[in-house]
Amino acid sequence: MFIITTLLFPLMYLGLIFGTGYISDKSKQNLRVAVIDSSGYFSPELVQKQNSLDNSCTLILVNRNNAPGIIADYKKEGYDGYIVIPAMNWQTGTKDLLFKAGKSYGSSSMAPVEMKLNRIWDEIKNDSLQIDISKQHILTSSHLGLTAINIKDTKADVKTAEGIGYACGFLIYFILLIYGSQVMMGVMEEKTNRIAEVIVSSVKPFQMMLGKIIGIGMVALTQFLLWISFVFIVYNVGKFSGGGGMANQLVGAMQNMFTSVNLPVILFCFAFYFLGGFFFYASLYGAIGSAVNEDVREAQSLSFPITMLVIISIALMSSAVANPTSSIAVWASIIPFSSPIVMMARIPFGVPNTVPWWQLGLSMALLVLGFMFTVWFAAKIYRTGILMYGKKPSWKELIKWAFRKN
Repeated sequence: MFIITTLLFPLMYLGLIFGTGYISDKSKQNLRVAVIDSSGYFSPELVQKQNSLDNSCTLILVNRNNAPGIIADYKKEGYDGYIVIPAMNWQTGTKDLLFKAGKSYGSSSMAPVEMKLNRIWDEIKNDSLQIDISKQHILTSSHLGLTAINIKDTKADVKTAEGIGYACGFLIYFILLIYGSQVMMGVMEEKTNRIAEVIVSSVKPFQMMLGKIIGIGMVALTQFLLWISFVFIVYNVGKFSGGGGMANQLVGAMQNMFTSVNLPVILFCFAFYFLGGFFFYASLYGAIGSAVNEDVREAQSLSFPITMLVIISIALMSSAVANPTSSIAVWASIIPFSSPIVMMARIPFGVPNTVPWWQLGLSMALLVLGFMFTVWFAAKIYRTGILMYGKKPSWKELIKWAFRKN
């Protein structure tokens, strides 16, 4: 196992680096966006010119007579969403443009749309409006808002959703690794100290393993609840104490976070996926701990494949945050080994707009079935491994223990 791990680790590390880039590239969606122009400055030639430069997205300038039909049902017309360009001129500035669609596509898919619109707007400012160099300098000053076009998603505050998605995903990632390793080390300690021999005379090995997993899981959940309580305390103290500028900024940021996302759904799902993911992985770590002796390197070697599954989930999470509606993000949030991390990265973008109820329900059901299977699988290994000393088992032997009939 040491030799295999030594040889495979560099290859898997390189595969993870290049695989993440490949997954991110493949998960991008080339949106087809209808542009409804009320300013009179946009022309089909300008839009077509930008579409010919790259195929990252497709902008279609819509005739005003067709605009009501697209607004009523843009999907029927073959669009992923639409943007209305308001009436404007270079003296008065412009506001943020709203991308209207049934779900949030994330920054990875929206960035090309914003970039193309900005290139078109630059040409309009410099050519169509006949702005000379002196006026271009005025345009780029801070008091006029025409230096760039910003697109805002009507279904989600993308920046807030991305921040919460990353925070939830990485928090579950650290919890799985830290507390999963604690389960493994605790089982190893009981085995090497021969405490397990005494305990197993009173309870079944399955009950003994499950008790340890539940106990450490409740410790982790208690710490999570304390963190949440601390956040609410800081929020309320800052809100009612009338603190200084820093406190007001913190409260304002928290208010924006609470109002821009469905916080109760996020907290409920976080608790569910935290516990489900913990049971799924902690049972496997517990099985590894029961199979090894006091050699920590042996435990690290056997647990390496399990740890890699968690690391792969983080790589998939990055893709899901960038584009929460891509097929890779959807399936990674449904498969049990990655769903605790990836689904929590998608949920802040909106339920049921970005994450339909059927996807959330299927993901939860499969995670429950998944940790029931891993607990059963690990208990079979635990039953044999907890009383075996002096032998270094391989994964092949662990699988034999798991499927042995008696």
